[in-house]
Amino acid sequence: MRQGVSYRQLHFALSGLKLMNSQATLSRELALRIGLAARALPDTDAKHLLSVLTACVGVPLTEEKIARIDLKALKTALAGDSEVDEPLLTHALSILSADLHSHPGVWERESYAEGDMPGSVRLACASNDGLHVDGYFGSCSQFLVYQVSAAESRLIDIRNAEIPKGLEVDDKNLFRAELIQDCQVLYIASVGGSAAAKIVKFGIHPMKLSGIETIVDIIAQLQTVIAGTPPPWLAKVMGIEAADRFRFEREATG
Repeated sequence: MRQGVSYRQLHFALSGLKLMNSQATLSRELALRIGLAARALPDTDAKHLLSVLTACVGVPLTEEKIARIDLKALKTALAGDSEVDEPLLTHALSILSADLHSHPGVWERESYAEGDMPGSVRLACASNDGLHVDGYFGSCSQFLVYQVSAAESRLIDIRNAEIPKGLEVDDKNLFRAELIQDCQVLYIASVGGSAAAKIVKFGIHPMKLSGIETIVDIIAQLQTVIAGTPPPWLAKVMGIEAADRFRFEREATG
């Protein structure tokens, strides 16, 4: 399993990479994209992916050139490596071409005090790249924690899901559930039945996705639900009175 790396560490480690036959350095944002994309591919580090991308489009690497790389070109450039599934390659390409400024998971955490956002919920996103919910509960590298209301969302914490070195843990799934026990909702790519039971015991509602989705899209979808007719369990989390929760339930069932 890959060890979790903080965005700040990854950012500064990659921003210093220089192309061997060019005086230009990678932009900080492009360097971060390459690092995150490498984490989405098996047995691939940032340095190797940098050489693969250079083979695809030459130097200097620019955001415009990276955006023109398609699935076939990336697959051809990686032909010498062990075969990588196309969904993983597509995922990596989406990271490389992403506008990171639209992905709150990449940037600084925002302050939050209880009561700042009335009617909000706290959710955790199981992620390996910080842009998508692409993590299994038992193996994701981190949980990104957001406070979300109909009109606003804040990234309030990034929690490394790896067990600290030297700490003995009998139940890894329980350890991970305890990490996010202050959250009401968890978005995950997959979770086993035993782990799900531990999550629910903490009052967390697990939301297993049918495919990889961006955190930005998930938050937007949740905000739409919050602003409309939230299901009773979500209305309860939002602090809506029981009488109004009953009204929501009647509206939802017609």
